Amino acid sequence: MGLMSGALTVRRFKVVGSTPPDWRDAYRDRLNAMAFREPGPQMGKEELEGWVQVHNLLDTEFDDLNRWLYGNYAVFSLRVDKKTLPANLFRATVEKQAQAWAQEHGVERCPAAKKKELKEELEEAWLKRTLPRVATTEICWHVTEGWLLVGGLSERTVERVRKRFHRTFGLELHAWSPLDYVAAGGVADQLLGTSPTIVGGVA
Repeated sequence: MGLMSGALTVRRFKVVGSTPPDWRDAYRDRLNAMAFREPGPQMGKEELEGWVQVHNLLDTEFDDLNRWLYGNYAVFSLRVDKKTLPANLFRATVEKQAQAWAQEHGVERCPAAKKKELKEELEEAWLKRTLPRVATTEICWHVTEGWLLVGGLSERTVERVRKRFHRTFGLELHAWSPLDYVAAGGVADQLLGTSPTIVGGVA
């Protein structure tokens, strides 16, 4: 939980769009609607994603505002689950099964259609026994000031957060660079009007 303790590696964004007057209740309902849903044992290779509490990735309810809202700061995480199989071991097992089938049926080679069937059956069986890889990305959003921190630098992660955020809240995330800060609030004019610092008697 980098947002709660330790160093942070984040990207900052401007939140573009209008905030409803009752945003606390509205955003609670939207987080609940787009929260992570635990998959059943039939989960395949598709990725599953949804919002979770930043304190524990198994907490998927946002009814208690005190668990995720700190003044005007909304803090939560995006959880992504994906099952993967060991590719080299899987291929080797399919080949062994195909060879065994060919030997059992007295043919030189397992037909492509049968091999595909064996592969699909093995994949389904292995996926049922496999736990997903779970990744979380922390979000800190100052709702009233309109900026947001994403706990990661990966473009893929950021794009996923952007899309999910827009689907959930109807708001867009625009990258915010240090130059945006300088341009805001007359900071640039302030800096231009400041005398240069003199070092060693040379301006």
